Amino acid sequence: MKNNNVEHNGLKDSKEQALHYMQTLVDVARESFLILDRDLRVISGNPTFYENFRVSREETVDILLYKLGNGQWNIPELKKLLEEILPKKKEVMDYAVTHTFETIGTKTILLNAKQVDSVQLIILAMEDVTVRTGLEEKLSQYAKDLAATVAEQTAELAARIKELEVANRNMVGRELKMVELKKEIEVLKSQVKNGNGKNGNHKNGH
Repeated sequence: MKNNNVEHNGLKDSKEQALHYMQTLVDVARESFLILDRDLRVISGNPTFYENFRVSREETVDILLYKLGNGQWNIPELKKLLEEILPKKKEVMDYAVTHTFETIGTKTILLNAKQVDSVQLIILAMEDVTVRTGLEEKLSQYAKDLAATVAEQTAELAARIKELEVANRNMVGRELKMVELKKEIEVLKSQVKNGNGKNGNHKNGH
């Protein structure tokens, strides 16, 4: 019995030390952090989390994650991450979730989670990438619009070039016809001139 108590106290001390170490790290982080127990109850959050999600420590600590903010954290993608993916992989990076929160509106959050089995704790980091995602979507749409515009202008230019080629061929054809006509006129003139000369000589012989 005494050994069990010693092991229990040792685990408790290790967990408290790990929690203190984790808390020290996350408190100075720029991202939002939550530290959860194995039942997904919030043990601690960092100042950035409270500020970004507009909640107090009293509204967060010792509350089941899914019940935070009147259940606004009861997100299917988040549950899948914590209950299905994380237990198998122990660490998940850059898991994107888009959700509409009551207090801060629609946000796209990049989640990073690590399960520390030795002390039965979960570290959940959240990076708000809403602005970045919006810019990326705008850039993507701009690229698509630009590509469509270029394709349209290229098609118009190709059609115009084709028109000019047809017009050029027609002009060349007309010029060739003009040259041929000029030659025919010169031949006719020559024939008329020669014919007139013969007729004139015939009259003079009378």
